[in-house]
Amino acid sequence: MTAAAERGPSVAEGLHADAARLLAGWPPPDGAQDALRRDYLAHLSAHPDAMWRSCLPGHLTASAAVLDASGRRVLLTLHARLRMWLQLGGHCEAGDLSLLGAALREAAEESGIGGLRPLGGPVRLDRHPVPCGGGSFHLDVQFAMVAPEGAVAVRDARESDDLAWFPVGGLPEGVDGSVRALVAAAISRFDRGG
Repeated sequence: MTAAAERGPSVAEGLHADAARLLAGWPPPDGAQDALRRDYLAHLSAHPDAMWRSCLPGHLTASAAVLDASGRRVLLTLHARLRMWLQLGGHCEAGDLSLLGAALREAAEESGIGGLRPLGGPVRLDRHPVPCGGGSFHLDVQFAMVAPEGAVAVRDARESDDLAWFPVGGLPEGVDGSVRALVAAAISRFDRGG
């Protein structure tokens, strides 16, 4: 029995269908993002289990740039295994009914912050290699979220070696281009009012 089948047809099919609908209707900001969007849709079409970690060599994930209420700071996590400052997010789980729901769940779990407010649909897509399966990659669907005024982040020691707010114009040294692009896209969405 496949991992998707173990999760039950309604969750597996619902999450898969949500991802296909979301990406089919998403207006990409440029040609490169449109090419990724089409690649994601092709992957979904070819893999009924594309939402689950067990789908190799690649699977969809959901993440978020979490901004403070002012939009001037972003919350990043120092990933325990990768030793890199990254946005919050990760793999879809059995109870997730949507990619946005998965991103909200992951961001809340990893930050300890309740009441996160999504700023609409995805802000960008990012395909990147990961060590969760030999030669594996994530097809990450990235969102922007805003924390409530005065929110205090609490690190989940199982997920992260550190958790910190950074000025959006002063990200830590070594942050890669994908995180910088996500933060820029999140700020752009925030400035447009979500």
